[in-house]
Amino acid sequence: MSVVPAEVLPGSALAVEEPAACAAELGPRARLWPSLAAVYRAQLSRARVARIPLLFVATFQSVGIMILMRGVVDDGAEAQAVVAGSSVLVVAFVALNLLAQYFGQLRASGGLDHYATLPVPPAAVVLGAAGAYASFTVPGTVVTAVFGCVLFGLPMAHLWILMAVIPLAGAALAGLGAALGLLAPRPELATLLGQLGMSAALLLGVLPADRMPQAVRFTRDLLPSTYGVEAFARTFGPHPDWAFVLGDLAVCGVVGVVSLAVATWAYRRAAVR
Repeated sequence: MSVVPAEVLPGSALAVEEPAACAAELGPRARLWPSLAAVYRAQLSRARVARIPLLFVATFQSVGIMILMRGVVDDGAEAQAVVAGSSVLVVAFVALNLLAQYFGQLRASGGLDHYATLPVPPAAVVLGAAGAYASFTVPGTVVTAVFGCVLFGLPMAHLWILMAVIPLAGAALAGLGAALGLLAPRPELATLLGQLGMSAALLLGVLPADRMPQAVRFTRDLLPSTYGVEAFARTFGPHPDWAFVLGDLAVCGVVGVVSLAVATWAYRRAAVR
């Protein structure tokens, strides 16, 4: 009678345990910044064709508003508010309105399941999409600001402040738009919320604050884009108060961090459902 080792018997416990012990370990999870860069490039490539016509619409809309307001407002502080508000409105149209629609449709169509299967941190998905959409606002915002300065006779010496206004206001509005799209139970509601947010940026950002009732001014202070508008408008004066400009930009930055953190939490919440 021959003796057979127990390890080679079919169905034995040892034969089952040995492959499990030799299972290959999973690779390390992708880091945030390389993942963020990959998502950003992918979103930028995807939106390059689909969003350019909408960016033209956003720029044309802001330019048209300034032309209409040219015969209504006086020169000086009111003209500065109109030009600054119309320029930031381009950012609100893309970063708030379109991003809310994008994440609302992505959630409804099951597109979040694709990102959930990738070893990509949730923050990279939100930040990459928000950065890509905000990047498309740069040409339209610059064109709107230059046209407004020519139309109202404002100085262009400090237009470089847009290099800070666009990313900071874009981060705040993009985080808000992503959160609205991810938290909305239906894509139609996400579209509605994005439209309402853009309408608020239009009415509260473009119209001069001095002509608004006190209650409306309080609501205006709650809108993230208001501080980007104020920072930009202050630079049109002959002697800008840079302390107030930096303060407004700091508020935009803080709101951007908070709104993007909320959007990341909303992404995690929506991805696991």
